[in-house]
Amino acid sequence: MTYEAGKYDVIVIGAGHAGCEASLAAARKGLKTLMMTINLDMIAFMPCNPSIGGPAKGIVVREIDALGGEMGRNTDKTYIQMRMLNTGKGPAVRALRAQADKYTYQFTMKKVLEDQEHLTLMQGVVDELIVEDSICTGIITQTGAIYHAKAVIVTTGTYLKSEIILGELKYLSGPNHSAPSIALSDNLSKHGLQLIRFKTGTPPRVHAQSIDYDKTEIQPGDEVERRFSYEQDIANPGQVADQLPCWLTYTNEQSHAIIEANLHRSPMYSGMVKGTGPRYCPSIEDKIVRFNDKPRHQIFLEPEGRDTHEVYVQGLSSSLPEDVQQQVLRSIAGLENVQMMRSGYAIEYDAVDPLQLWPTLEVKSIQNLYTAGQINGTSGYEEAAGQGLIAGINAARKILGEDALILGRDQAYIGVLIDDLVTKGVDEPYRLLTSRAEYRLLLRHDNADLRLTEIGYQVGLINEQLYQTFSDKKQQITAEIERLGKTIIKPTGEVQALIKSLGGSELKDGIWGTDFLRRTEVSYSDVEKLIPSEVTLSAEVIEQIEIQVKYEGYIKKSLQQVQRLKKMEDKLIPADIDYDAVPSLATEARQKLKQVRPLSVAQASRISGVNPADISILLVYIEQGRIAKI
Repeated sequence: MTYEAGKYDVIVIGAGHAGCEASLAAARKGLKTLMMTINLDMIAFMPCNPSIGGPAKGIVVREIDALGGEMGRNTDKTYIQMRMLNTGKGPAVRALRAQADKYTYQFTMKKVLEDQEHLTLMQGVVDELIVEDSICTGIITQTGAIYHAKAVIVTTGTYLKSEIILGELKYLSGPNHSAPSIALSDNLSKHGLQLIRFKTGTPPRVHAQSIDYDKTEIQPGDEVERRFSYEQDIANPGQVADQLPCWLTYTNEQSHAIIEANLHRSPMYSGMVKGTGPRYCPSIEDKIVRFNDKPRHQIFLEPEGRDTHEVYVQGLSSSLPEDVQQQVLRSIAGLENVQMMRSGYAIEYDAVDPLQLWPTLEVKSIQNLYTAGQINGTSGYEEAAGQGLIAGINAARKILGEDALILGRDQAYIGVLIDDLVTKGVDEPYRLLTSRAEYRLLLRHDNADLRLTEIGYQVGLINEQLYQTFSDKKQQITAEIERLGKTIIKPTGEVQALIKSLGGSELKDGIWGTDFLRRTEVSYSDVEKLIPSEVTLSAEVIEQIEIQVKYEGYIKKSLQQVQRLKKMEDKLIPADIDYDAVPSLATEARQKLKQVRPLSVAQASRISGVNPADISILLVYIEQGRIAKI
């Protein structure tokens, strides 16, 4: 039996990190939104490591915050440790990483969702999409409830037909032994979506009081306040002094011998695992096989929260049988007498081939249906949240008759992520890396607000107060750089003495303040001593001034590259183009272009299998078509 359960503007299926951002974005745009999830107690749950950020990923969290999303704020409220990574390297690769309190993070996010106006939370299992004339108009749940909507966003993560694999054991289950979503996977296939089978995994958890920390190396958090969110006063200042350390230890020859002796019991090597796993987060057994020349591998012991003794054994992801996992753990320094509380496992699940999506994350073949998160073949909480935010924004904007939001590769790591997915596709769980961004000097941790807050304000997710704070910061940066560029520092005795103390070469003549700051040994505080500002500047403003001045040449080169590419981005490909009618295209290029249906010539050039000669042919064909129409 079915029954009419209600009408909404937007329905979001799933309440993981993608579902949370999608639901909040739509509701904050004023649309009546329904979030449907298998278990309300699993909202924003972290089935793997309760950490947020890291290389590239931390910048995504900053971008989410600059656009008006929630992940950064929630992390700042609930972290137990925060560190800035790569501080000894250039600004393009610096990234913030936090260890979150697993359960506080989850329930803090749940309360944000419950308090959100226009948002309804509902526990239920979605079995079917309602699709009429290639338009998605709602969902049907396991209990027969029919909900109608103007847009549906599927953010089911790793729950679609998911199976847990542990040694010789394999059974239907979602992450952390929760209920899987079975019928929806078949329903997506029924509606023509091509699915792929992926795998991921998680390591064992151990009891903190059974660890001998004297045999490990302490990894403390930073002693200065850090935060993801640009919203002031989010974090509790007491958190900085009350951080929990992580600990470092290593596998050894004994650990490796145990694994090698039991490879025949590993599902990865017995043929039980069918799905493709993540290359950049391999299991310990995969590491031992692939890197058998390495005498040891790093193992980080990371607390899961303040009110639990469970410790996450980072680096020991495994689907080996429980007894083998126990042996491996007890072969590691500091873990000789460890108590394993939860065993590691692998999980296989269905995902959607992202080549079936527009850059808006709307399904090409079904209007008003969007997918976001790990269902699109990605790995990681941050990648999921970024997609969820964009899907939520675009679903809402389409309903409201507004233009879609598509972030460029030069604007955000989120733009790189989505462009890679919908243009290149995936053959393994996709992980965002700094090396994937050709303009990474522009896409820095420190300037996410300067890149994206204006956009967040325009789409209606940044409030007036935050926008004014941003505008003031931007004005201060511009004004101070202009002042330094117009002020001469003369070679006085005071100046020469300062330069000598810094180990630099003395001035022979006067120098502009910006040129003086550009010297390697000079910091803004040194310049400020000589030509003090009348305005007190924040640390964030000073950081931005230093980076923009010191890296001006490199930044200009990147911007010139962006401008050259923009000409190709502006060359749009007609939506109704018939690639079979384009003469001389290579067969592979023709097939890939028909599959991806790129929106611009630049996007077409990034498709694997489309070479420069194909692009030249395509450009000529498009131009001839325009001339013919004139």
